[in-house]
Amino acid sequence: MARPRNILPSYRKHKSSGQARCTINGRDYFLGPHGTKASLRDYDRIIAEYIASGRSKSFGIESGALTVAMLMADYHRHCRGYYGDGRASELHRVVLALRPLKQLYAKHTAELFGPSQLKAVRQTMVDLGWARPYVNANVKRIVRMFKWAAGEEKLSASVYETLRLVPSLKRGRTAAPETEPVKPVSQADIDATLPHLSSVVADMVRAQLLIGCRPGEICKLTPDSIDRSEAVWIATLDDHKTAHHGHKRQLFIGPAAQLILAPYLDREGPQALFRPIDAVNERKARDAAQRVTPASCGNRTGKRSGGLKGEAGKRRPSERYTTVTYRRAIERACDRAFPAPKSTKGEELKIWRSDHRWSPNQLRHSRGTDVRKQFGIEGAQLILGHSNADVTQVYAEADRAKAISIALKIG
Repeated sequence: MARPRNILPSYRKHKSSGQARCTINGRDYFLGPHGTKASLRDYDRIIAEYIASGRSKSFGIESGALTVAMLMADYHRHCRGYYGDGRASELHRVVLALRPLKQLYAKHTAELFGPSQLKAVRQTMVDLGWARPYVNANVKRIVRMFKWAAGEEKLSASVYETLRLVPSLKRGRTAAPETEPVKPVSQADIDATLPHLSSVVADMVRAQLLIGCRPGEICKLTPDSIDRSEAVWIATLDDHKTAHHGHKRQLFIGPAAQLILAPYLDREGPQALFRPIDAVNERKARDAAQRVTPASCGNRTGKRSGGLKGEAGKRRPSERYTTVTYRRAIERACDRAFPAPKSTKGEELKIWRSDHRWSPNQLRHSRGTDVRKQFGIEGAQLILGHSNADVTQVYAEADRAKAISIALKIG
């Protein structure tokens, strides 16, 4: 049986020499004469360093013996503690970024990893078909791992300093494909999709469009997060995209959005306003009302296939939407609202769906564009919750018609 991680290496006496020692990761540390204050101080120091390393399995290994695989294991443990392992955690993006590195250089000495090796990993990402911005982001994650290792004294700082000199891939100068910028979704597409959504998700779409919040923020709204004491409600979110930078995120909810949220405010404080379980219950009630087959025949309501003996589904509806389940609900509705021709299959079907689907992120872009047209870039910055106007530029499409009108006037 493995020793529990909360048990520390013991202070003990080496029989033949009379020295005090402790053993960490199979390596003995001799501390001086057993029982002396100096040996106890050295023991406390080594144990403190071991704990500070996160009880790393590579603790005490010389940098020349540290492999990339060992480094990746230590960094994974660090990321799990630093970022957490939630669905949206950076941990999962780090794991994906490190896969090509593991494939090529797992047994390679970490101290000898340099620009040539990093470029080989980057080329593997390009060969996998990853888009240029995604490749650059993942290369930065790898370099960040070596920066962390230098800060932990696992590697010399020169390893990180040479890796950071590798330039990012430039647009038009690489075989890596480009990504299309996220565009606002038209109101016509939204209106065509809404009838194919459950009332819960349809209200999420309407509310998100009016508030201009991120998909994850509309999923996390709870009654106790909303201050309803003024004409404009203000929702304060503790858990949001930029919380780790110390930024405060507030959503400003106007009268139209208030009417949408009002029926969901009877929840107890910590419960999410919009819940998949409510959408499932709504569908079950609708199916029961439309059922023609007698209750004594066919499948029982709420049971999996198998006739009257069918078993209940193993997966219970969640109490909270995630960005993934929210997006998938919209995609399924888009497929019903814009059905592909019957003859469309394979790659053509993928292209059709890509052209006729929209995502909840586009609702935020739509709102940013509308607010910018009416109230300028500063107004869009306030509603979208950006600390930098340059970021708002990405979300709020410039008013092309206004630019054309100005150009006509000034020649």
